[in-house]
Amino acid sequence: MELDKQTAAILAQGVEAGAPALYELPVADARIALREMSFALDAVETPVAKHEERAIPGPNGEIPVRIYWPEAAAGALPILLLYHGGGWTLGDMDTHENVCRYYCANAGVIVINVDYRLAPEHKFPAGVDDCYAALEWAAEHAAEIGGDASRIAVTGDSAGGNLSAVMCQLAKARGGPRIAFQALTYPSTDLSEEANEKYASRKKLGGGEYFLGQKDIVWLIGLYLKDAALVRDARVSPILTEDLSGLPPALVITAGFDPLHDEGKAYADRLAAAGVPVEYKCFETTIHGFMSFSGAIDAGKEGLALVASRVKAALSV
Repeated sequence: MELDKQTAAILAQGVEAGAPALYELPVADARIALREMSFALDAVETPVAKHEERAIPGPNGEIPVRIYWPEAAAGALPILLLYHGGGWTLGDMDTHENVCRYYCANAGVIVINVDYRLAPEHKFPAGVDDCYAALEWAAEHAAEIGGDASRIAVTGDSAGGNLSAVMCQLAKARGGPRIAFQALTYPSTDLSEEANEKYASRKKLGGGEYFLGQKDIVWLIGLYLKDAALVRDARVSPILTEDLSGLPPALVITAGFDPLHDEGKAYADRLAAAGVPVEYKCFETTIHGFMSFSGAIDAGKEGLALVASRVKAALSV
């Protein structure tokens, strides 16, 4: 399988521009670089009925969120919490603004865009704690925002896929809010030391020529964790949880030229083996992050449409 022409063109532009790898940049500059890339390659902004900024209670102060509502419909609406990607360090609400708008309009759901605390200023478990607090808030305040607490889903890309998987596991373990569906897009599921040897995609695709490289991954993990031993915590590496039974039905999306491909596929396989209904889809000809580049990559549009359709179906009355 080869890269599709659109993906290859984006990678070639980066090479021609002499763009440095993420790990070569100071964190502040890497954040700017990801924002600029997202804004340049993202889809056209999708209209929604309304949106507003709020600050909700968190474990260490308020958590900013941005809430989007679709066109009015009869009765309470389903709720989708979105946890943005960016290696627990680089993304924010703005980098995923258009993704949220797309899901809101096309899945007919209230979307909550969660601005959880980022590393390295706030190491693990700060982001996990904020994401879980937002989940609890959504369940407790669903009626207040016109939502239905019995129809809550979570989604996220990359690190956000990791956090979404962790939320499902924590909700199960803690007897927390019932999550009806999880959509994990190219999720990071295994941060353990063995991952580099365990997954062939890490070796084959991790040289940096396909946007995300192994050096980027190691750099981001180092920024996220206070202690290297934490890679074995299931809140960091959700694939290490022994019992995955009873988790919400899942859609797992990967990319064929992504170093994280194999661990995303492995997590989908483990969910299925545990009896969890799983749909797995690999977009074979593209790279990590492709759904954030949907303005330039048709596969990104297809990925967004797939998530929206599955969330809509899973949360329908």
